[in-house]
This record gives sequence, C-alpha cells and structure tokens, in this order.
Amino acid sequence: MRRTLSAVVTGLVVVTGAAACSSSSGSSGSSHSSSSSTVAPPKEVNPAGDIPDDQVYVAWSPSGGGYTVKVPEGWARQQAGGATVFSDKFNSIRIDRSPANKAPTVQSVRSADLPAVQRSAKNVTVGKVSTVKRSGATAVLATYQADSAPDQVTGKSVRQDVERYAFWKNGTQVVLTLSGAVGADNVDPWHIVTDSFRWA
Repeated sequence: MRRTLSAVVTGLVVVTGAAACSSSSGSSGSSHSSSSSTVAPPKEVNPAGDIPDDQVYVAWSPSGGGYTVKVPEGWARQQAGGATVFSDKFNSIRIDRSPANKAPTVQSVRSADLPAVQRSAKNVTVGKVSTVKRSGATAVLATYQADSAPDQVTGKSVRQDVERYAFWKNGTQVVLTLSGAVGADNVDPWHIVTDSFRWA
C-alpha cells in the first residue's frame, strides 16, 4: 500500500513538473514571438541603376559661383572639358555653363541644341521638349535616349534615358543633363536635383 501511494505521489510530481515546464516554455515562446515582431525589415534592394531612396544630397557650386545645385553625396566628380560631371554606376549628372544672349525656347532647343546632341552622342532617339517650372527657376526640358560611352573595363554600352534641363538668366545658360539606365526609377532623385537649382 505504501509503495502504491509512493508511486502515485511520484507520478503527480512528474506530471506537475512537466506542466510547469510546458507553461514556462509557452511563456518563453510567447516572449520570443513578441520580440521578433519588432525586428527591422530587411534593407531595400535597388535594381541596377536605381538611386536609393535614402540617398543624401549636398549643395554644390562651381568656382566663381553663379548658381548652386544639389548632387548625390559620394558620387565621383570629374571635369569633362568645360563641364563638371558627377557619376555613380549607371547614373550621371553633367553640368555645363556657357554665355547665351537669349533664353532657350522649345523651338531653339529642337532646332539647335538637340541636333548638336545627336552629333556628339550615340544612337540618339529624341523624345519630348517642353518648358517646365522648378522651385528655383524655369527651364526647357528635352528628353531623349542614347547609348552610354563604353565601359572602360567591359567595353559595353548601356542604353540610357536622358533629361536635359536648360536654365538661363542674364546672359548665362546652365544645362543640367541627367542620365540613367533605361528602366531605372529615378524620377524622384532627378526631381530633387533639378528642383534644387538656384541662381546665386
């Protein structure tokens, strides 16, 4: 009888212990689940040519001043003749300043500027030409597609979408030419850059 009673008591201890472990485990699992819900989402992966949404922009002005414009921080800068070019992978921003007696018009860009572009660039397909307003100034915008210069390592060219903004004030013209791989979603970054243009 004592052996039987002892066995029953032992069984109850085992069952109670198991229940306690189960309860503890469930509580721990619940806590783990709660903490995992606060884990940050994975970092955005951008397709080739896309400028990240978290890209930082910094104000840039040429020596001698005259105007300022924001460009993506960290991009390589180089001089190409009289132009300054900021570039990163498939993207570039080219800035040209030159004297001009008259403000550009849709007609003058179509009849003079774009033919010059077609002579200097490769495989140009002209798009729309229009007058656009930006926060700091009005510009004539010409859109087109062209092949990029061959890559120095692979020798391959990339088909690019190009936006060419011609700003003018008091006898000076500044042209911002923004280019990126066809299919890249750079509408917002290009708008940030062109919206930041200010005459000094």
